[in-house]
Amino acid sequence: MEAASEELYEQLEFRENPLYEKIISDLLENQYSVIDSFFDEDEVEALRNSLLNKYTEDNFKKAAIGNRTNEVIAKSVRGDFIMWINEAEAGDAEKLFFNKINALVDYLNKTCFLGILTKEFHYALYPEETFYKRHLDTFQNDGRRKLSMVCYLNQEDWRPENGGELVIYKDENGVETSKSIFPFPGRMVIFESQVLEHEVKPVKQERLSITGWLKTR
Repeated sequence: MEAASEELYEQLEFRENPLYEKIISDLLENQYSVIDSFFDEDEVEALRNSLLNKYTEDNFKKAAIGNRTNEVIAKSVRGDFIMWINEAEAGDAEKLFFNKINALVDYLNKTCFLGILTKEFHYALYPEETFYKRHLDTFQNDGRRKLSMVCYLNQEDWRPENGGELVIYKDENGVETSKSIFPFPGRMVIFESQVLEHEVKPVKQERLSITGWLKTR
């Protein structure tokens, strides 16, 4: 009886979030969503500074191919450096990040019943002339990734000619189409991990982001 009362209370307290509803609508229609200014300028600056400080302290490692049980470093495929973010040990900037992500996850689970139970995120830094070739964000021995997310932390003056765009590939009634998404600061991209192949084009200026996955059981 008490559990039923709590559930009813949660339903009565529910407030529709227009931003989250747009993300849901985009995912249903296009399998991806692009949200500008998901993080504001101050939030981007705090996260960018945290990333750069940790990179300077040599906390990053060369990114690899495959999951953590089968990693193979391959410069011909990807060139970024990463550092996994532990939510339990998060600093102020990272707590800010996870607060926003957790609010989105809670909303998705309540409205779409996605069953997202865990998440994993890492900082990513692409030096000049690096890239990540076309791939799918899922593994043969681990299909838990449901949604992929990228949050860009580049400088405010980032220009399209700096490269580093994310290209998403889709099958439209048997015809392949592509969408190029530039890594402007504060922008978030979220897409279906097991459906959409994608790549990061070569960068001409250092490219900064947080990348991660929302995972089911």
